[in-house]
Amino acid sequence: MRTFYVTTPIYYANSLPHMGHLYTTVVADFLSRFWRQRGRETYFLTGTDEHGTNIERASARTGRTPREHVDHIVGELKKMFADFGLDAAHGGYDIFMRTTEPFHYEGAAEFWRRAAARPTPKGRENIYKGFYEGWFCAPCATFKTEAEMLPAAEEGGSPLCPVHERPLDKVSEESYFFRLSDYDEALLSLYESRPDFIRPEARRNEVVSLVRGGLEDVSISRLKTSVSWAIPVPDDPEHTVYIWFDALINYITALGWDSESRRAEAGEDLFKKFWPGLHLLGKDILRQHAVLWPAMLMAADVEQPAGVVAHGLWLDQTGRKGSKTLGNALELPTLRRHFRVDAVRYFLLREMSFGQDCKVDYQVILERSNSDLASGLGNLVSRTLTMIHKYFGGVVPAPDIGEAKRLLAKRVGVDSDAQELASSLELVRDQFVQNVEEFAFHRALEAAWGMIARVDKFISDAKPWELAKSEEHRETLGAVLYRSAETLRWLAVMLYPVMPDSSGAIWRQLGLEADPSGFDPKGLRWGGLNSGASVGEVAPLFPRIDKAKTMAEIESEMAQRMETETGTEAAAAPAEHSGAHATQAAVPGAPTATEVKPEQPPQQGATEAQAPPATQPQPPEGVATYITVEDLVKVELKVGEVLTAERVPKSDKLLRFTVDVGEPQPRQILAGIAEHYEPEKLVGRKLVIVSNLKPRKLRGFESQGMVLAASVGDEGRPVLATFAEEVPNGARLK
Repeated sequence: MRTFYVTTPIYYANSLPHMGHLYTTVVADFLSRFWRQRGRETYFLTGTDEHGTNIERASARTGRTPREHVDHIVGELKKMFADFGLDAAHGGYDIFMRTTEPFHYEGAAEFWRRAAARPTPKGRENIYKGFYEGWFCAPCATFKTEAEMLPAAEEGGSPLCPVHERPLDKVSEESYFFRLSDYDEALLSLYESRPDFIRPEARRNEVVSLVRGGLEDVSISRLKTSVSWAIPVPDDPEHTVYIWFDALINYITALGWDSESRRAEAGEDLFKKFWPGLHLLGKDILRQHAVLWPAMLMAADVEQPAGVVAHGLWLDQTGRKGSKTLGNALELPTLRRHFRVDAVRYFLLREMSFGQDCKVDYQVILERSNSDLASGLGNLVSRTLTMIHKYFGGVVPAPDIGEAKRLLAKRVGVDSDAQELASSLELVRDQFVQNVEEFAFHRALEAAWGMIARVDKFISDAKPWELAKSEEHRETLGAVLYRSAETLRWLAVMLYPVMPDSSGAIWRQLGLEADPSGFDPKGLRWGGLNSGASVGEVAPLFPRIDKAKTMAEIESEMAQRMETETGTEAAAAPAEHSGAHATQAAVPGAPTATEVKPEQPPQQGATEAQAPPATQPQPPEGVATYITVEDLVKVELKVGEVLTAERVPKSDKLLRFTVDVGEPQPRQILAGIAEHYEPEKLVGRKLVIVSNLKPRKLRGFESQGMVLAASVGDEGRPVLATFAEEVPNGARLK
């Protein structure tokens, strides 16, 4: 059996858990569950990096010893993981690794000795003693080059860390160095021979450029008088190991590399079984994992990891990295209190285009939960199983339509067999699996939700509630509901790694035994849901969230937290939520909450605007005309994702779309772009939709909106307006 070993970074134990901890661990948990479904034996590591200057400082501020401090942080981190279903008890991580474990001291010391005993690729000592002077950021645990520093806040002060915006420390002392400069050619050879070693490609290109620009040797120790809370340097008790050289080694010491005690504790040689592993991390620590760590492994003659995969950062609406230090991070207790765990997991995997930064606030999570989960997946499960209970006594109906009833089925728009739907499901399944393997999690979920929208439309078009009125349509009614229920079985298997609890609930509501974790999505075959079996009790998966009430509660909680932490009166008055983080201060001169009119609900079913009267005076050519803000806000623009696209019969110009604009049902929109766009290439694209225009019929079809496009060239070729970054369906353009 093939194995899969995945790691998060071991999180630095200087502060409480935050969004970055949650996201990377959710991704690792998702991948571990996915590959376990695919038949691999998996091992999932997370944990804490517990040494260094910043731990000493943090413990001093709280009046604890360093050990007491890291134990407290570990307790909080483990509690957070348990709250979000990421711990071992919920099928999550296999080991919570701590760099204060005795077996890690043992392995790290042996790693140092092996590296010190071997020459570099250029025949020189790997580790040597010298003297170091530089600017050091304790929260980053990294020395900063001149290009990586911000100017001092005041004349004569220390330069600032660009990440934490705090003064850097000047460090000048004797140190051991790792001769990283001798590994440039070896590293470039590694990257060339294994193009997928660093992903995504943009990050690989950054690392290759960095290494080609030349590497400097790295200080890997501190005097014990400067940093005592660290692993002693082997055979030199006056020095302690610099935390990056210590921390990275955890990925192999956790598996028992050169540690009899760890192998005895685990009961087997995990290193031999699971290494090499896949490292997941934020792009801000890519350099250490993609440059320093591979060079260290070469120095100690240890096999390279399976890969290094870097994701983007979670940003606030101003584009700054979410950080407790800066006060702009989403609070994990708030997420847990107001959103279901699976809703948070889904949001994290769906919202971020892996490898790119992503702006987020509570409102975006709320909108995803309501549109994608409550109105999407949850609604499809509820309506399907409720109708099976209502029309078939809770028993799965027969999937087939007999030959005698096929013409009747065709007349009401239902295919006599499920082949087209089954083929579409197989395609979506294959797209889902491929996108996961390529770390395009948002694309995998887009494909799954496209199928949800398709089946939802299939039900709406077939109108089972109408079919149920006539006994002659009973076979057709049964086939419609069977196809929907069988689709849910496939979705439960595919979505299990994303939302394990909810997928299990779907499985049980379908009346199936065991759970979807044991089914390989690649092994799904149409017809696995047995007709005649009883479905379970229907229960809501994702109750709709009251947007106004929830946002008011969140903003109140944030204001109370700020007042508690800062004691300022300003924190007691939260700013009107406008897409910015709820804890951001109001902009001077901005309207107060009482001055801002509440956002009006969108007009459902509105489409294209009426043309102006022919007698309306037009301005002379070349003379600018202006509108007021009041005119502009009358036009409601939303983000819409194309779910299906096809040519309108007997028309050379019209395409007919179904578009998800974040409403309970997709919209049908017609656009005269068929001469310039192939319909199949538009599926999955996100477009700008005018959503509050009056409906009109074109070629017998009702168009419920308008897509925006530029008019290019003398012939007026349409170019659709779209987005360079990921945005949620239904988001308003302002």
